[in-house]
Amino acid sequence: MKSIIKTIVLCAGISSLALQSCTNKAIEDKNTKYVMVIHGGAGTIEKQHMTEEKEKAYVAALTEALQTGHKLLQEGKSALDAVQAAVNVLEDSPLFNAGKGAVFTNEGKNELDASIMDGQTLKAGAVAGVTNIKNPINAARAVMEQSEHVMMVGRGAELFAAAHGCDTVPPSYFFTQERWDQLQRTIQKESNGRNAYHEPDPRQQQIYGLTAKDAKFGTVGAVALDQQGNLAAATSTGGMTNKRYGRVGDSPILGAGTYCNNNTAGISCTGWGEYFIRATAASRVSALMELKNLSVSDAAKQVIEEIERLGGDGGIIALDKNGNVAMEFNTSGMYRGTVDENGKISVHIYK
Repeated sequence: MKSIIKTIVLCAGISSLALQSCTNKAIEDKNTKYVMVIHGGAGTIEKQHMTEEKEKAYVAALTEALQTGHKLLQEGKSALDAVQAAVNVLEDSPLFNAGKGAVFTNEGKNELDASIMDGQTLKAGAVAGVTNIKNPINAARAVMEQSEHVMMVGRGAELFAAAHGCDTVPPSYFFTQERWDQLQRTIQKESNGRNAYHEPDPRQQQIYGLTAKDAKFGTVGAVALDQQGNLAAATSTGGMTNKRYGRVGDSPILGAGTYCNNNTAGISCTGWGEYFIRATAASRVSALMELKNLSVSDAAKQVIEEIERLGGDGGIIALDKNGNVAMEFNTSGMYRGTVDENGKISVHIYK
């Protein structure tokens, strides 16, 4: 990604925003040790389709997530605690396709997926198709730590999560008018024989800075490196607008949407899930680092290029055991940000 990137740089304790342009190579200093990287979805995100108010809202939400995770890391808490807390912030925001902002299925429901993985032990937990768990990433961690399983789905996952202290909410909690209207427009286009995912949608652009095809995007994720040198990764999503038949994407699938290993890196993905599953994208980044000795940035870039050749699009964030970060994507934008060991926060939106 050698194109000029517009980026918003925020430093902890400074309230004003400094807007600057620089190359992607200059955005992340190779000499800087990063302790957390997050994403809020990739897609056709273009500044001309983003209102100033909406842009500020995205920056504020991403910044809050980074600040929340960094605070825990400063206190000596685990990377698992940090990624879970950061993802909770994004799940509670209606801006992202996860938790409160989840998209609707064809039946008018919200079905949420999430996964989390510990780089030290390779333990992991995931849930898929849950409809009443306020923060699915909490349920995923409960599966990891309080069961002998890795993944639970549907009603069983809901019962397990509730029994282990996860907050439950009525399905109406996830309703937002913008997401409901998005579903209706998608259904209408399909009924008219038009491609619902590849035609411009001005209303979608106005609300989320996205085109219609990006109804499948918006997944959130976080990767952290703690003071003990351990990595953790987490991913949460509402899936794809208008999805049918219990469709599950890459986000809750270990090795596809999430992977973490202290020997290599923590990885979280966002995009067209079917392609990330086919490419086993997250674990492939780790494998390229381990077996070909690629840097985290080169490995993530190679996997994104492979996904593009398959016909898919989206993005990958990754953080290696030395605090080096990668934020690769093949779309025009990805909501993303980093915080370094000194608390310096950087948030980026556009390519």
